[in-house]
Amino acid sequence: MDQPTIIPQTGSTLVSPAAGSSLVLLEASKGDSISFQVTPPDFGVPGAVEITYKLEMAKAGTNFAKVVALGTSKSPIIKVKTEDLNGKLLAEGLEAGKSAAVEFRVTTSINRSLSDLVGAASNLNVTPYLATVVLPSLRVPGDYQGWNPGNNSTIIYSANSDNIYEGFVHILSGSGEFKFITGPEWDKYPDYGTDAAPGKLIQKGGNIKIPGDFGTHRVKANLSALTYELVRIGVWGIIGDAVNGWDTEVPMNFNRDQNILTIDYALKVGKMKFRTNTWDHNYGLGSAPGEASAGGPDIPIAEAGNYTITLDFKTPGKVLYSITKK
Repeated sequence: MDQPTIIPQTGSTLVSPAAGSSLVLLEASKGDSISFQVTPPDFGVPGAVEITYKLEMAKAGTNFAKVVALGTSKSPIIKVKTEDLNGKLLAEGLEAGKSAAVEFRVTTSINRSLSDLVGAASNLNVTPYLATVVLPSLRVPGDYQGWNPGNNSTIIYSANSDNIYEGFVHILSGSGEFKFITGPEWDKYPDYGTDAAPGKLIQKGGNIKIPGDFGTHRVKANLSALTYELVRIGVWGIIGDAVNGWDTEVPMNFNRDQNILTIDYALKVGKMKFRTNTWDHNYGLGSAPGEASAGGPDIPIAEAGNYTITLDFKTPGKVLYSITKK
Protein backbone atom coordinates (compact mmCIF):
# COMPACT_ATOMS: atom_id res chain seq x y z
CA MET A 1 0.00 0.00 0.00
CA ASP A 2 1.32 3.40 -0.97
CA GLN A 3 2.17 5.67 1.96
CA PRO A 4 0.84 9.25 1.95
CA THR A 5 3.33 11.86 0.81
CA ILE A 6 4.83 13.85 3.65
CA ILE A 7 5.30 17.49 2.71
CA PRO A 8 8.30 19.03 4.51
CA GLN A 9 7.47 22.33 6.17
CA THR A 10 9.63 24.90 7.93
CA GLY A 11 8.35 27.48 10.39
CA SER A 12 9.43 31.08 10.70
CA THR A 13 12.22 31.98 13.16
CA LEU A 14 13.45 35.23 14.68
CA VAL A 15 16.52 36.77 13.02
CA SER A 16 16.68 40.16 14.67
CA PRO A 17 17.03 40.82 17.53
CA ALA A 18 19.33 37.81 17.56
CA ALA A 19 18.66 34.94 19.97
CA GLY A 20 20.45 35.46 23.26
CA SER A 21 20.80 39.22 22.81
CA SER A 22 19.63 41.86 25.26
CA LEU A 23 16.75 44.26 24.73
CA VAL A 24 16.55 47.21 27.12
CA LEU A 25 13.33 49.20 26.87
CA LEU A 26 13.42 52.92 27.62
CA GLU A 27 10.53 55.17 28.59
CA ALA A 28 11.99 57.92 26.43
CA SER A 29 11.39 55.65 23.42
CA LYS A 30 7.94 54.43 24.41
CA GLY A 31 6.36 55.88 21.27
CA ASP A 32 8.89 54.17 18.98
CA SER A 33 8.46 50.74 17.46
CA ILE A 34 10.80 47.78 17.75
CA SER A 35 11.27 45.81 14.53
CA PHE A 36 11.34 42.03 14.81
CA GLN A 37 12.72 40.50 11.61
CA VAL A 38 11.89 36.86 10.92
CA THR A 39 12.55 34.28 8.22
CA PRO A 40 9.78 33.41 5.76
CA PRO A 41 8.16 30.04 6.39
CA ASP A 42 7.99 27.19 3.90
CA PHE A 43 4.57 25.54 3.81
CA GLY A 44 5.69 23.14 1.09
CA VAL A 45 3.06 24.27 -1.42
CA PRO A 46 3.68 25.54 -4.95
CA GLY A 47 2.82 28.99 -6.16
CA ALA A 48 2.59 32.33 -4.47
CA VAL A 49 0.86 32.48 -1.08
CA GLU A 50 -0.18 35.29 1.23
CA ILE A 51 1.53 34.87 4.59
CA THR A 52 0.39 36.28 7.92
CA TYR A 53 3.02 36.50 10.65
CA LYS A 54 2.02 36.56 14.34
CA LEU A 55 4.66 37.42 16.94
CA GLU A 56 4.13 35.84 20.36
CA MET A 57 6.02 35.75 23.65
CA ALA A 58 6.01 33.85 26.94
CA LYS A 59 8.08 33.66 30.09
CA ALA A 60 11.17 31.52 29.51
CA GLY A 61 10.80 27.92 30.61
CA THR A 62 6.99 27.85 30.50
CA ASN A 63 6.75 26.12 27.10
CA PHE A 64 4.31 28.85 26.05
CA ALA A 65 1.68 27.65 28.52
CA LYS A 66 0.41 31.24 28.40
CA VAL A 67 0.84 32.87 25.00
CA VAL A 68 1.01 36.66 24.85
CA ALA A 69 0.21 38.08 21.41
CA LEU A 70 2.41 41.00 20.35
CA GLY A 71 1.38 41.83 16.80
CA THR A 72 0.77 40.67 13.25
CA SER A 73 2.19 41.55 9.85
CA LYS A 74 1.92 40.57 6.22
CA SER A 75 5.70 40.96 5.85
CA PRO A 76 8.60 39.26 7.69
CA ILE A 77 9.14 42.45 9.72
CA ILE A 78 6.77 42.78 12.66
CA LYS A 79 6.72 46.14 14.43
CA VAL A 80 5.78 46.33 18.12
CA LYS A 81 5.39 49.62 19.94
CA THR A 82 7.83 49.89 22.85
CA GLU A 83 5.10 51.03 25.24
CA ASP A 84 2.89 48.05 24.32
CA LEU A 85 5.69 45.51 24.77
CA ASN A 86 6.69 47.08 28.08
CA GLY A 87 3.13 46.94 29.40
CA LYS A 88 2.75 43.29 28.50
CA LEU A 89 6.08 42.41 30.12
CA LEU A 90 5.03 44.13 33.34
CA ALA A 91 1.63 42.44 33.17
CA GLU A 92 3.45 39.09 33.04
CA GLY A 93 5.23 39.91 36.27
CA LEU A 94 8.64 41.05 35.00
CA GLU A 95 10.33 43.51 37.32
CA ALA A 96 11.11 46.98 36.01
CA GLY A 97 14.82 47.69 35.62
CA LYS A 98 15.81 44.02 35.79
CA SER A 99 16.75 41.77 32.87
CA ALA A 100 14.72 38.58 32.48
CA ALA A 101 14.67 35.77 29.93
CA VAL A 102 11.67 35.90 27.61
CA GLU A 103 10.90 33.55 24.73
CA PHE A 104 9.65 34.87 21.40
CA ARG A 105 8.24 32.84 18.52
CA VAL A 106 6.39 33.37 15.26
CA THR A 107 3.22 31.58 14.18
CA THR A 108 2.45 31.83 10.47
CA SER A 109 -0.59 31.08 8.34
CA ILE A 110 -1.33 31.27 4.63
CA ASN A 111 -4.40 31.71 2.44
CA ARG A 112 -4.73 27.96 1.93
CA SER A 113 -6.50 25.28 3.96
CA LEU A 114 -3.38 24.32 5.90
CA SER A 115 -2.66 24.40 9.62
CA ASP A 116 -0.61 27.22 11.10
CA LEU A 117 3.12 26.71 11.45
CA VAL A 118 4.66 27.46 14.85
CA GLY A 119 8.32 28.43 14.58
CA ALA A 120 11.10 27.63 17.01
CA ALA A 121 11.34 29.89 20.05
CA SER A 122 14.21 32.35 20.59
CA ASN A 123 15.33 33.61 23.98
CA LEU A 124 15.93 37.32 24.55
CA ASN A 125 17.02 39.03 27.75
CA VAL A 126 14.54 41.87 28.12
CA THR A 127 14.54 44.74 30.61
CA PRO A 128 11.27 46.69 30.98
CA TYR A 129 11.00 50.17 32.46
CA LEU A 130 8.79 51.24 35.36
CA ALA A 131 5.31 52.24 34.24
CA THR A 132 1.73 51.90 35.34
CA VAL A 133 0.09 49.03 33.53
CA VAL A 134 -3.28 50.10 32.14
CA LEU A 135 -5.13 47.04 30.91
CA PRO A 136 -8.03 47.25 28.46
CA SER A 137 -11.29 46.97 30.37
CA LEU A 138 -14.88 45.94 29.83
CA ARG A 139 -17.75 46.95 32.08
CA VAL A 140 -20.31 44.44 33.36
CA PRO A 141 -23.51 46.26 34.38
CA GLY A 142 -26.45 44.18 35.50
CA ASP A 143 -29.31 43.79 37.91
CA TYR A 144 -26.81 42.70 40.58
CA GLN A 145 -25.29 46.22 40.67
CA GLY A 146 -28.22 48.41 39.60
CA TRP A 147 -27.61 48.34 35.83
CA ASN A 148 -24.99 51.05 36.28
CA PRO A 149 -22.31 51.06 33.53
CA GLY A 150 -20.63 53.97 35.31
CA ASN A 151 -19.68 51.78 38.29
CA ASN A 152 -15.88 51.71 38.08
CA SER A 153 -15.71 48.64 40.32
CA THR A 154 -17.72 46.18 38.20
CA ILE A 155 -15.10 45.88 35.45
CA ILE A 156 -13.19 42.95 33.94
CA TYR A 157 -9.85 43.20 32.13
CA SER A 158 -7.94 41.89 29.14
CA ALA A 159 -4.66 40.66 30.67
CA ASN A 160 -3.05 40.15 27.25
CA SER A 161 -4.65 43.19 25.55
CA ASP A 162 -6.13 40.73 23.04
CA ASN A 163 -9.83 41.64 23.24
CA ILE A 164 -10.45 38.71 25.59
CA TYR A 165 -11.70 39.91 28.99
CA GLU A 166 -11.95 37.84 32.15
CA GLY A 167 -12.98 38.39 35.75
CA PHE A 168 -15.67 37.65 38.31
CA VAL A 169 -19.26 38.75 38.90
CA HIS A 170 -21.04 38.26 42.21
CA ILE A 171 -24.72 37.64 41.44
CA LEU A 172 -26.36 36.70 44.73
CA SER A 173 -29.93 37.90 44.10
CA GLY A 174 -32.28 39.52 41.58
CA SER A 175 -32.95 38.52 37.99
CA GLY A 176 -29.42 37.20 37.38
CA GLU A 177 -29.16 39.31 34.21
CA PHE A 178 -26.28 41.47 32.97
CA LYS A 179 -24.56 42.78 29.83
CA PHE A 180 -21.14 43.95 28.68
CA ILE A 181 -20.38 47.54 27.64
CA THR A 182 -17.16 49.24 26.54
CA GLY A 183 -17.76 52.55 28.30
CA PRO A 184 -19.55 54.17 31.26
CA GLU A 185 -22.78 55.31 29.54
CA TRP A 186 -25.60 53.53 27.75
CA ASP A 187 -26.14 54.58 24.11
CA LYS A 188 -22.72 56.25 23.92
CA TYR A 189 -20.66 53.05 23.85
CA PRO A 190 -21.14 49.65 22.23
CA ASP A 191 -22.88 47.17 24.51
CA TYR A 192 -23.10 43.43 24.05
CA GLY A 193 -25.76 40.94 25.02
CA THR A 194 -26.93 37.63 23.65
CA ASP A 195 -29.73 36.02 21.67
CA ALA A 196 -31.27 32.58 21.88
CA ALA A 197 -27.88 30.89 21.42
CA PRO A 198 -26.04 30.53 24.76
CA GLY A 199 -22.44 31.66 24.65
CA LYS A 200 -22.89 33.99 21.68
CA LEU A 201 -22.58 37.78 21.88
CA ILE A 202 -24.29 40.31 19.65
CA GLN A 203 -24.12 44.08 19.83
CA LYS A 204 -27.30 45.52 21.38
CA GLY A 205 -28.34 41.95 22.17
CA GLY A 206 -30.65 40.81 24.93
CA ASN A 207 -29.66 40.48 28.56
CA ILE A 208 -27.36 37.62 29.52
CA LYS A 209 -28.66 35.49 32.39
CA ILE A 210 -26.77 33.13 34.66
CA PRO A 211 -27.97 29.63 33.76
CA GLY A 212 -28.32 28.23 37.28
CA ASP A 213 -27.98 29.12 40.93
CA PHE A 214 -26.86 32.45 42.36
CA GLY A 215 -23.24 32.90 43.36
CA THR A 216 -19.88 34.16 42.18
CA HIS A 217 -19.25 33.37 38.51
CA ARG A 218 -16.05 33.50 36.50
CA VAL A 219 -16.92 35.38 33.32
CA LYS A 220 -14.98 35.53 30.05
CA ALA A 221 -15.90 37.66 27.04
CA ASN A 222 -14.19 37.52 23.64
CA LEU A 223 -15.18 40.61 21.65
CA SER A 224 -13.31 39.38 18.58
CA ALA A 225 -15.03 36.00 18.38
CA LEU A 226 -18.22 37.44 19.95
CA THR A 227 -18.48 34.69 22.56
CA TYR A 228 -18.79 34.52 26.32
CA GLU A 229 -18.36 31.89 29.03
CA LEU A 230 -19.83 31.62 32.53
CA VAL A 231 -18.56 29.23 35.20
CA ARG A 232 -20.23 29.19 38.60
CA ILE A 233 -17.77 29.14 41.51
CA GLY A 234 -20.30 29.21 44.36
CA VAL A 235 -21.40 31.35 47.29
CA TRP A 236 -18.42 32.54 49.33
CA GLY A 237 -18.43 32.50 53.09
CA ILE A 238 -16.14 32.37 56.12
CA ILE A 239 -15.40 29.13 57.94
CA GLY A 240 -13.18 27.92 60.78
CA ASP A 241 -12.99 27.55 64.54
CA ALA A 242 -12.71 31.34 64.72
CA VAL A 243 -16.15 31.48 63.04
CA ASN A 244 -18.62 28.70 63.71
CA GLY A 245 -16.60 25.52 63.15
CA TRP A 246 -15.11 23.83 60.10
CA ASP A 247 -18.28 22.16 58.80
CA THR A 248 -20.38 24.99 57.35
CA GLU A 249 -19.41 28.46 56.20
CA VAL A 250 -21.29 31.65 57.04
CA PRO A 251 -22.28 33.30 53.72
CA MET A 252 -20.89 36.72 52.87
CA ASN A 253 -22.90 39.63 51.48
CA PHE A 254 -22.35 41.65 48.31
CA ASN A 255 -21.48 45.35 48.31
CA ARG A 256 -22.48 46.42 44.81
CA ASP A 257 -20.83 49.86 44.94
CA GLN A 258 -17.40 48.44 45.77
CA ASN A 259 -17.92 45.06 44.07
CA ILE A 260 -16.65 43.15 47.10
CA LEU A 261 -17.97 40.43 49.36
CA THR A 262 -18.29 41.51 52.98
CA ILE A 263 -19.60 40.42 56.36
CA ASP A 264 -19.63 41.79 59.90
CA TYR A 265 -19.00 38.96 62.34
CA ALA A 266 -17.97 38.29 65.92
CA LEU A 267 -14.81 36.20 65.52
CA LYS A 268 -13.25 34.02 68.20
CA VAL A 269 -9.57 33.36 68.78
CA GLY A 270 -8.62 30.68 66.29
CA LYS A 271 -8.29 30.27 62.54
CA MET A 272 -10.48 30.86 59.51
CA LYS A 273 -10.59 30.65 55.73
CA PHE A 274 -12.80 31.72 52.86
CA ARG A 275 -14.74 28.86 51.22
CA THR A 276 -17.63 28.12 48.89
CA ASN A 277 -19.94 25.21 49.58
CA THR A 278 -17.09 22.69 49.23
CA TRP A 279 -13.32 22.68 49.68
CA ASP A 280 -12.87 22.73 45.91
CA HIS A 281 -12.72 26.52 46.20
CA ASN A 282 -11.06 28.01 49.27
CA TYR A 283 -8.63 30.81 50.09
CA GLY A 284 -6.18 31.23 52.93
CA LEU A 285 -3.04 33.24 53.64
CA GLY A 286 -1.16 34.54 50.63
CA SER A 287 2.47 35.50 50.14
CA ALA A 288 1.87 39.19 50.91
CA PRO A 289 -0.25 40.94 53.56
CA GLY A 290 -3.83 41.30 52.40
CA GLU A 291 -3.44 38.79 49.57
CA ALA A 292 -5.31 35.48 49.64
CA SER A 293 -3.97 32.27 48.14
CA ALA A 294 -6.04 29.43 46.70
CA GLY A 295 -5.79 26.55 49.17
CA GLY A 296 -3.44 28.61 51.34
CA PRO A 297 -2.81 28.20 55.07
CA ASP A 298 -5.47 29.05 57.65
CA ILE A 299 -5.75 32.73 58.59
CA PRO A 300 -5.07 33.23 62.32
CA ILE A 301 -7.33 35.39 64.48
CA ALA A 302 -5.36 36.44 67.57
CA GLU A 303 -8.04 38.47 69.34
CA ALA A 304 -11.77 37.89 69.69
CA GLY A 305 -14.13 40.68 68.74
CA ASN A 306 -16.42 42.17 66.13
CA TYR A 307 -14.80 42.38 62.70
CA THR A 308 -15.60 43.56 59.20
CA ILE A 309 -14.28 40.96 56.75
CA THR A 310 -14.00 41.51 52.99
CA LEU A 311 -13.03 39.42 49.96
CA ASP A 312 -12.13 41.22 46.74
CA PHE A 313 -11.70 39.69 43.25
CA LYS A 314 -11.40 42.96 41.28
CA THR A 315 -7.61 43.10 40.82
CA PRO A 316 -6.47 41.00 37.84
CA GLY A 317 -4.44 38.01 38.96
CA LYS A 318 -4.99 38.63 42.68
CA VAL A 319 -7.55 37.95 45.38
CA LEU A 320 -7.43 40.45 48.24
CA TYR A 321 -8.99 40.31 51.68
CA SER A 322 -9.23 42.36 54.86
CA ILE A 323 -10.13 41.51 58.46
CA THR A 324 -10.65 44.74 60.40
CA LYS A 325 -11.65 44.89 64.04
CA LYS A 326 -14.34 47.43 64.83
